[in-house]
Amino acid sequence: MHVENYGWEAETPESSNYINPAILAVARKVGAKTVLDAGCGNGELCGLLAKNGLDAMGVDADSLGVAIANQRFPGIRFETGLFGNPPPRTGFDLVVSTEVVEHLYSPHELPRFAFDALRPGGTFAISTPYHGYLKNMMLSVTDHWDAHHTAGWHGGHIKFWSRKTLSTLLNKAGFEVIDFVGVGRLPYLWKSMILVARKPDG
Repeated sequence: MHVENYGWEAETPESSNYINPAILAVARKVGAKTVLDAGCGNGELCGLLAKNGLDAMGVDADSLGVAIANQRFPGIRFETGLFGNPPPRTGFDLVVSTEVVEHLYSPHELPRFAFDALRPGGTFAISTPYHGYLKNMMLSVTDHWDAHHTAGWHGGHIKFWSRKTLSTLLNKAGFEVIDFVGVGRLPYLWKSMILVARKPDG
């Protein structure tokens, strides 16, 4: 399989500063021991999770990102893969996916991939840029929509999600949404949101 280079570098993505600590908090809250990062990029989040005692694994469609991740974190398993294919392993306590779903032409494949990778009763934590009434209004009033959509960004955002539309995507995949976390910036002007969802036990 071939996926055009997204542009990963070894440096920490800026969004990691406010998203990754929140994902670690979710992992601790649900008592996860094993975690799969779906869309792991250059491995930054997996590195943090492993450093904090979790058995972490990453998968990404971008072979260059996976190569960088393997070089940076040789003790963690990273694989190249697409969400339309079966997960590399099943039975995970937690699947995480940060700032990925907005880049996908077929976003329904991601929660289905996560569902299949989880054990019964497992947790899926997914983040994406936040869009709500107040933030959207501020973008309009300040004439920042062109900058926000960044149409010239190679590999950029294809879809824009609200709490409602992302919840619907997860529900259709069989998940029950159990928590919402806004991260970055002020409340209701959050940079991103994290939805936490649970796979049924049976």
